[in-house]
Amino acid sequence: MDELEMRWAMNHMPPSCDKNLQIMSLENVAKARAFHRSFPQYDVTALADLSHMARYLGLGGLYVKDERWRFGLNAFKVLGASYAMGRFIAKEIGKDISEVSYDFLTSPELEKDFGHATFFTATDGNHGRGVAWAAHRLHQKAVVHMPKGSSKSRYDNIAKEGATVTIEDVNYDDCVRIAAKEASETKHGVIVQDTAWEGYTDIPSWIMQGYGTISSEAAEQLKEVEVNRPTHVFVQAGVGSLASSVVGYFTNLYPHNPPKFIIVEASAAACLYKGAVKGTGEPAVVKGDLKTIMAGLACGEPNIIGWDILRNHADCFISAVDWVAAKGMRMLAVPLHGDPVVISGESGAVGMGAVAQIMMDDRLKPLRDELELGSDSQVLIFSTEGNTDPDYFRRVVWDGAYGIEPGEKQFVGHGQLS
Repeated sequence: MDELEMRWAMNHMPPSCDKNLQIMSLENVAKARAFHRSFPQYDVTALADLSHMARYLGLGGLYVKDERWRFGLNAFKVLGASYAMGRFIAKEIGKDISEVSYDFLTSPELEKDFGHATFFTATDGNHGRGVAWAAHRLHQKAVVHMPKGSSKSRYDNIAKEGATVTIEDVNYDDCVRIAAKEASETKHGVIVQDTAWEGYTDIPSWIMQGYGTISSEAAEQLKEVEVNRPTHVFVQAGVGSLASSVVGYFTNLYPHNPPKFIIVEASAAACLYKGAVKGTGEPAVVKGDLKTIMAGLACGEPNIIGWDILRNHADCFISAVDWVAAKGMRMLAVPLHGDPVVISGESGAVGMGAVAQIMMDDRLKPLRDELELGSDSQVLIFSTEGNTDPDYFRRVVWDGAYGIEPGEKQFVGHGQLS
């Protein structure tokens, strides 16, 4: 394939004992959602029904979980950060998470029993903002390190929450190491990261469970529009925490007939795809600057817990170049007549771009056939962030940055434009 193509690998890896699937049990996710419901800022985010786009692409249905409204933060990450903090504090004071609500966490009683901690993290922007927001609301402290190339708008949004923020001259994975070291050297310091490594698994597991609120909501919303089960779920991945959360939840929800799960990564940081290509079941690591417009997916080292779930239950891994995400941004921002607008950032829209490419480009017909995507398919995708970097968003949607040169592709829809 030439450099413009998406690359993919079907999952032929040998299964493991699958011990981590229970992390995303329905009971664990229900606890996380109950915790989130205790926040005054909680509301269910929209599930956009792109019925006209589905018909145009030749699908039975296309649904987008729109996370730009989550807690007013323009991204989903706060769900994991807040729940991990709640679980950590609950464990420290000897309570079950079911006994710990927003009101309790902000009470004088909690301050007396627990005091204050400093939560350290590394981020491209969205996770750090979620950590900073949650720490601020729960009367705790936050220190956030960002990799080189991070945008000023994302830096400013974190700083507004009162966190200490730096931009380091290293990539994301090295920022994680910096944050972990500082947490270990700080009294009451805690590293809150959605990637796991040997000896660090509890908090990443709690973050994945916190993300489960998204899937729980989506499953209920699909039933409301008489879709009992999505046939295909496309979800983007950086370290793979969200992807494995989604895959784990829906596998537990439909244990006898799960959807097909397609994992989409930025080609510059496609560690999960490379692991699938390797085929042994061992995770792969991508090093270097990891340059991509999909800043939220620029992670080269997988979450080992998430990887275990994905190697057992994902069907396909896709490595997508930047213009696939840009295409998705434009299609969601300027939908077919009658469909709702979804404002989605670079990392949020790559699932839309991938679905469109598979259905519209006949050079990808082998993948389309292997995934059995067609007029009976009910497809769920996730827009994980809104317009979190306005300058970049305008460059892509207004100015056509990361577009396709005329003549390089011929797209043929399956329906009529409305």
